[in-house]
Amino acid sequence: MTTTLPNKKHVINNKDLLALQSYITAKDSIQYDHLAQDTILLDFSHSNLKQKHIEIRFDKHATLEDLRQRIHRQTGTPPAFQNLTLKTAFNSLIAEIPAHTDNNRMLGYFNLESGCSVHCTDVDPHSGSRNGQYENVALVEKYRMSEEEYDKRSGTLRDWGKKQKAKDEKFTLARHAREHREMMDAKRQHKLGLELPKGFEYDCTGEVCRVKLDEVNNEGNPKKDEEVKEEVPGLESVEGVNVGARCEVQPGGRRGKVAFVGDVSEIGSGGCWVGVMFDEPVGKADGSVKGGKRYFEAQPGFGGFVRGKNVTVGDFPERDIMDEFDSDSEDEL
Repeated sequence: MTTTLPNKKHVINNKDLLALQSYITAKDSIQYDHLAQDTILLDFSHSNLKQKHIEIRFDKHATLEDLRQRIHRQTGTPPAFQNLTLKTAFNSLIAEIPAHTDNNRMLGYFNLESGCSVHCTDVDPHSGSRNGQYENVALVEKYRMSEEEYDKRSGTLRDWGKKQKAKDEKFTLARHAREHREMMDAKRQHKLGLELPKGFEYDCTGEVCRVKLDEVNNEGNPKKDEEVKEEVPGLESVEGVNVGARCEVQPGGRRGKVAFVGDVSEIGSGGCWVGVMFDEPVGKADGSVKGGKRYFEAQPGFGGFVRGKNVTVGDFPERDIMDEFDSDSEDEL
């Protein structure tokens, strides 16, 4: 035995929804007050079409013929095949008008008002709108190109993929899409001032770049010293960089003074580093390295050890403290 619950009118208890409803319906009672006295807005619907035409403007002195012609333009059904049903805004029947009726009567004769609807029943047995012919795109025959013809075309995605495949045997469109998405995410992290994702670093110009594949392990992290043989920068990497010289450091165009030049075995794979005392707290150290050994004096955050390729010596005076810097780099500690 089943029990049928009585239908209850839906009640809105949410204050926000009530406020929204009040806002949307606030002017319902006066929405047509701006119209001229003899102007009405009618809604159209059609027996063969899902589309509806809302608030079509008419004058009460327009005739049924004018109405039928407008419906013909909107739906494609000729006046001679239109059975019209007129209803009020509350869906009450006003009149049913067969196709072959005196079309000289004015719309005012039917006491039509704004908000009333006109439904057209298409009685043409050969109507073009039957069976969704005007709206169902599935009925439209699609143009299809054969695989052979597409292969012959140049400038297509497939053609571009083939050229990339010739350059790199491991290339796939899926891999390219994934790498592009990862690069966009990394640049977004850079723009937000956040740490770069694994597998990305800054180049010597401060641009985001991907860590070379032969320098990345299976987990996407930069390989450790024992995993990759890194060429240790020698004295040639710091040629022309002298203690006391003004300099600019990439990435970020940070400025300061050279405080140390030489080998620092405690950092990474060792080799030559440049110790910089920055003008502003945009560094990562204070002149000392892990273990406590100090190479130069600087306040915390004002010092940094940078590879020579990222240092440019020259006339670089102090800049305003409000300048923006980006200090993330794999070549700086």
